[in-house]
Amino acid sequence: MTGKPSVLFVCVHNAGRSQMAAGWLRSLAGDAVEVRSAGSLPADRVNPAAVEAMAEVGIDITGQQPRVLSTEAVEASDVVVTMGCGDACPVFPGKRYLDWALEDPAGKGVEAVRPIRDEIETRVRGLLTELDVAPAAR
Repeated sequence: MTGKPSVLFVCVHNAGRSQMAAGWLRSLAGDAVEVRSAGSLPADRVNPAAVEAMAEVGIDITGQQPRVLSTEAVEASDVVVTMGCGDACPVFPGKRYLDWALEDPAGKGVEAVRPIRDEIETRVRGLLTELDVAPAAR
């Protein structure tokens, strides 16, 4: 990798898991990592329970909008983290792929989303370590 690493988080609707992961990475990495998120079948808005769960830890994802997964987004990323999108994510040689098996927060209340949020934080912190990026103080 040359320059700052770029990470793409992908889930089906780009409304919950991938948005929370992108929020965590932006919060913890600051400008040290370029962050993208997308979905194979994006929803019309970010899951309100995910927004609420992230707000509880001081991360605002209200301004985020689900985006459709594009070949360009994958090509522009060093690491692609999939979260339950199955075979919908294009695979390119030379990219690093991680598949995080995380429960889908769709249709769940904030109480059920909190443990998913916390698991994502743990995984994002591990990814920062792998990328050799020190997390920002929170």
